Amino acid sequence: QAHLEESGGGSVQSGGALRLSCVLSTSTSSSYCMAWFRQAPGKEREGVASIDFDGSSKYDDSVKGRFTISLDNVKSTMYLQMRGLKPEDTAMYYCAAHSHWSCGLGENDYDYWGQGTQVTVSS
Repeated sequence: QAHLEESGGGSVQSGGALRLSCVLSTSTSSSYCMAWFRQAPGKEREGVASIDFDGSSKYDDSVKGRFTISLDNVKSTMYLQMRGLKPEDTAMYYCAAHSHWSCGLGENDYDYWGQGTQVTVSS
């Protein structure tokens, strides 16, 4: 069982930056794959970036070169540094985790989800 809590969302102008945080709380010793997803109004939830316990990461093409995912294993916290934000990045951002062997951007792979944090980018 695991609990996830996001923070760091907000409103910025186009070109601005935000850093999201997600704290993982768990009573198990499992290694987790963690990821960020986002869902804009009227759209399906999509994977943004994932990171495995060994630090290997994957990104959706739409955020490559602008977003950086990282993991602090000591603090059990995952981060998403977002730079060069665009209005199309506006969405509710969710962190997710699972303890399976594959660490990608498939929504159905993830067992645990946070409540989400809103990111709004104005033009």
